[in-house]
Amino acid sequence: MSRHVVQSRLGLGSALGALRALSEDTRIRVLALLADGELSVSDLTDILGQSQPRISRHLKLLVEAGLLERHREGAWAFFRLSDRAETALLLRPILAALDRADAQLSQDRERLAEVREQRAAAAQNFFARLAPRWDSLRSLHASEEAVEAAVVEAVGSKQIRSLLDLGTGTGRMLQLLGPRAERIVGLDASHAMLSVARANLERAGISGVELRQGDIYAPPLVRESFDLVIIHQVLHYLDDPGRALAQAARCVAPGGRLLVVDFAPHELEFLRDSEGHRRLGFAPSQVTDWLEEAGLDSILTRDLPPPAGGADKLTVSIWLGEDRRAVTAWPLAADTKEVA
Repeated sequence: MSRHVVQSRLGLGSALGALRALSEDTRIRVLALLADGELSVSDLTDILGQSQPRISRHLKLLVEAGLLERHREGAWAFFRLSDRAETALLLRPILAALDRADAQLSQDRERLAEVREQRAAAAQNFFARLAPRWDSLRSLHASEEAVEAAVVEAVGSKQIRSLLDLGTGTGRMLQLLGPRAERIVGLDASHAMLSVARANLERAGISGVELRQGDIYAPPLVRESFDLVIIHQVLHYLDDPGRALAQAARCVAPGGRLLVVDFAPHELEFLRDSEGHRRLGFAPSQVTDWLEEAGLDSILTRDLPPPAGGADKLTVSIWLGEDRRAVTAWPLAADTKEVA
């Protein structure tokens, strides 16, 4: 299927502003680092060996010039290269022309690798504390490998231009399906979980991912921007899962799909106290009805029973809804940014 493409051009004033912002070595170094993925002010301070106020001033100039985008994650601020098409016309060729063997740039990349190793170590410590609890829960249902294989099968071979994972947690769904997508976004309410997801994605070599802190009941994202939205093992933690699913459906582009993975109804009441579950699973018709009410056709429902059945085990359920509107053209990347 073809899609309309608009050729972007950079106005004279914007071009001059961008070039002025580029005329300083620290700012070039910042942009070269961010070409490998988003970083926080603290990350850049550690890598570049400069004070936070000075780094912040450089970042402010780059944002004002339209070369960077900034988003908040609690008390933290993260920066990434702008995805605006007209900015990319100027910025990408300049970054591609930089000599990667340059001594200063090589040193910066070495420090970046150290920062990422520190993130990975922090993520490993986080998991070490939670591992006994998570292993106990996983023993109650089908293996992660079986569930992930079923997710891949449900998604099929259809192109994924833009992927959104709501309640991304450790970022596992982004690792699984992200390499197939052009734009990858993960949303979670927890800064701690986003830190883990960021480390996991970096370790997996998946770059260009947009990780955002936000409320699943009010995703800070432009509506109808994603052709695949995932809610993986999230709904059972929510007081109002139907409302969350309706909000997720609003993010689905015409012709796009919404994948839900959760538990079938069960009677394991201890999960409320020990794991914070608010809902003890969902009947197939319940999620199907929510999908239909949100304007999506339910095209798949599948159950994955536990390896050893019994009333003390969990069945994993998968639902796939598809937007019933016809696709006329995919939204341009510049039109799919977060709401400020």
